[in-house]
Amino acid sequence: MTELETMGSLAKKASRALAAANAEKKNEALFAIADILEKNADKWLFANALDIKEAEKNGMPLSLQDRLRLTPERVSAIAQSVRDVAALPDPTGIVLSEVLRPNGLRIDKVSVPIGVVGIIYEARPNVTVDAAAISLKSGNASILRGGKEAINSNLCVIELIRDAIESAGLPRDCTALVKSTDRSSAKELMELTEYLDVLIPRGGPGLIRSVVQNSRVPTIHTGEGVCHVYVDEDADLELGAKVLYNAKCSRPSVCNAAECLIVHKKVAEAFMNEAMPLLKEKNVEIRGDAKIQNIFGTEVKEASEEDWDTEYGDYILAVKTVSSLDEAIDFINQHGTGHSEAIITTDPDKAARFLNEVDAAAVYVNASTRFTDGGEFGMGAEIGISTQKLHARGPMGLREMTSYKYIVYGEGQVR
Repeated sequence: MTELETMGSLAKKASRALAAANAEKKNEALFAIADILEKNADKWLFANALDIKEAEKNGMPLSLQDRLRLTPERVSAIAQSVRDVAALPDPTGIVLSEVLRPNGLRIDKVSVPIGVVGIIYEARPNVTVDAAAISLKSGNASILRGGKEAINSNLCVIELIRDAIESAGLPRDCTALVKSTDRSSAKELMELTEYLDVLIPRGGPGLIRSVVQNSRVPTIHTGEGVCHVYVDEDADLELGAKVLYNAKCSRPSVCNAAECLIVHKKVAEAFMNEAMPLLKEKNVEIRGDAKIQNIFGTEVKEASEEDWDTEYGDYILAVKTVSSLDEAIDFINQHGTGHSEAIITTDPDKAARFLNEVDAAAVYVNASTRFTDGGEFGMGAEIGISTQKLHARGPMGLREMTSYKYIVYGEGQVR
């Protein structure tokens, strides 16, 4: 038995104990995790500093370094997010429906944990905590496999988490970290069908596509975000500029950041004159179509066909002009990734059409795409943002980490 198979076997055993644990016991473990993170913040920050030093040495882009970096404030926020998860209702054991059949059988549909969840992710040490916490509260054991960029951070925090879980009287193997960052370990995890019930990739497009295409374990497609903001001819341009600035610039490295602006030709020049001063504050590179180039000349680079399908994760914005709402919707449905899309308009009929006809997990009217987040949606932390339609869609919180089974009560009925 390989090391990963042993980890899977232990996780399977732990998942049964965890599925039988009541909400109080799971919450006790979560509060213990939050406490141990705060008490050992310096230890975790020291490990993270080693990762940051290596990232700087290897020339990692600053936007990605930001995703990797921990600060005392971020550690406190992560610990609080664990407490927020503990405060949420237990998603398991809920009777989703109850049917009394003519033969006297009572059939209850009841929410249950999925079982053992595998998560493959990249350079975000907070994901280690989020994934462990959400899996724990939803009654699932978890096997985590982070990227090499965050290996010191992850090795440090996983032992803190496991110690906290054990201190609460649950098996420490309720969560585990794959210590190898070789590609072979990712491949083996994708083939761990005997132990894993689902595999969730969380990271860049390359990682997500690799897992979805190669995994033998059922997967949930998450995180790939080519998000758009469409500024309609009836938009409040000042409001739109503020929304665009937030959607693009507040944190460009995350999947709910806007990558493409679509603007109606009638207001293109006026809107860009409103938005450009804000975008210049962050030195955003604009890649525009012919109309945008004609307006701004050398300030704008020529957009290629690839730009309409690129998740930059950086201070780069593609700009496309359209002549109608229909054209905007068609463009989004062709080039979007099903993540988050926004319209800026004062026309309620156009807003309603956009909401109904754009195919995405989250659709916004006059608000930033940056709100597509488990915490912002009231879920506490999140395991990822699903861009598929089965079994979950959008931010995946506790309820999305459950399945269900049928419980049937009888009095000797036979068929």
